[in-house]
Amino acid sequence: MTTGMRLSSEQKAMLGETILFSGLKRAERDALLSCATIVRCQAHDIVFHEGEKAQYFYCVLTGFVRLYRLGGDNQEGDIRICEPRGSFAECLVIDGGDYRYGAQAMEHAFLARFDLEKVRGLLTAYPHIGIAIMRSLSEHLLSTIDCLANDRMQTAPQRVATYLLTHCKTEGLAASMRLPFQKSLLARKLGLAPEALSRAFSSLRAAGVTVSGRSIEISNLNMLKAIPAITDRHVS
Repeated sequence: MTTGMRLSSEQKAMLGETILFSGLKRAERDALLSCATIVRCQAHDIVFHEGEKAQYFYCVLTGFVRLYRLGGDNQEGDIRICEPRGSFAECLVIDGGDYRYGAQAMEHAFLARFDLEKVRGLLTAYPHIGIAIMRSLSEHLLSTIDCLANDRMQTAPQRVATYLLTHCKTEGLAASMRLPFQKSLLARKLGLAPEALSRAFSSLRAAGVTVSGRSIEISNLNMLKAIPAITDRHVS
């Protein structure tokens, strides 16, 4: 893992598209950017360990970062897959302390790393930065609520169907997509074991879903839409 690199103009523009920077004025954005450097990760590099003294929070520019916790038997439980323009550990701007989970790059990735102490020092002069952090944390909370609800109310095929419907490119009744990552990472994202994901894809063949590597073809969107709708009827 390579750290301490300066942000390029392109990377600054990418950060400007994140929730963390949305709504900030030029002076506020420049102040926040002054607290950041770039980290370059290789696949499976550890960004930080759970329990480690927190020094930074991060925004993902490219690649994917897995957030996880260790159980008493040292088994790893995935919390979230952080995708490009996503951020993590910004809650520690307020509380400080140790990282509450571990973070690992799942492929080659570039991250913007923000010094917590420096950002904390900006909040009095630039209160809107604090509001932007709250906005980002609010999105994390709502996303977590959605994930918990899906875990409790949706079967594995329903979780996969929902993901496909929200990410595919439609062409009339048909649709297609290419996964931006390996299926093993999709399993982690959906809270499934790899074998459960494979079984889910197999069960969705009857709904017109064909999988070849990362490429997915959907022959009939109406059939696929009926899969998540089963859950909706149960909830109502």
